[in-house]
Amino acid sequence: MGLTFINALVFGVQGNTLRALGRDTPLNQFLAGAAAGAIQCVICCPMELAKTRLQLQAAGPARTYRGSLDCLAQIYRREGLRGVNRGMASTLLRETPSFGVYFLSYDVLTRALGCEPGDRLLVPKLLLAGGTSGILSWLSTYPVDVVKSRLQADGLRGAPRYGGFVDCVRQSYRAEGWRVFTRGLASTLLRAFPVNAATFATVTVVEAHPPLRAGPGLEPYNRGALTRGPGRAGPRRGLCHGEAWEARLEPPPGLETHGVSSQVTRS
Repeated sequence: MGLTFINALVFGVQGNTLRALGRDTPLNQFLAGAAAGAIQCVICCPMELAKTRLQLQAAGPARTYRGSLDCLAQIYRREGLRGVNRGMASTLLRETPSFGVYFLSYDVLTRALGCEPGDRLLVPKLLLAGGTSGILSWLSTYPVDVVKSRLQADGLRGAPRYGGFVDCVRQSYRAEGWRVFTRGLASTLLRAFPVNAATFATVTVVEAHPPLRAGPGLEPYNRGALTRGPGRAGPRRGLCHGEAWEARLEPPPGLETHGVSSQVTRS
């Protein structure tokens, strides 16, 4: 349930941020994704803290926590709000750029693969684009994730070792070398491909099929080929942002139309 809520939050924030920016460009794709990544840290950080503590606790009757909520409640009683948000800075450092890469790479890949409505290979192409985006996203910030996990586990079995993010990086490198920052990367990537392939393909297909009823003054486009992006070969009608609509009325303020028929995009 937690991951479902986070995904809903991420895709909602990304779509609304992209619409607020008013133009679908690679830079805006990155910025919208980065904004989504930053906002979801408020939920993601405590959830990952609880997951880390639960995975490291002793098994059997000696276990400290009965579940995620009990874990967070105990941390809050002992350390307050600061304890619940331990690792927030490193989580922001990881999630903000990684989600920018996530959405930017998916946008680039869907255009490069020629994802078009009616293409019998559409779903495999979306799966490939989504899975690859997940891998690129993790590769871009995986060392930060290693440091974040160490900070969140610090002090669980004895006195805290690290004085902060930089101190954790320094001590980890001195003790284990640069390979410490890639530990667990292979298994993470093996998981990332199917999970993100399914996530992006599902969101894309659900948004685009079946077409929603057009509002007053709006007509859905025919399901023709997806044109490339603004400044490339016409208006963006990519599936990754849902159904494009042609407006007979004036477009909303702030939405650029790039010299083509007025359009608004539902995210």
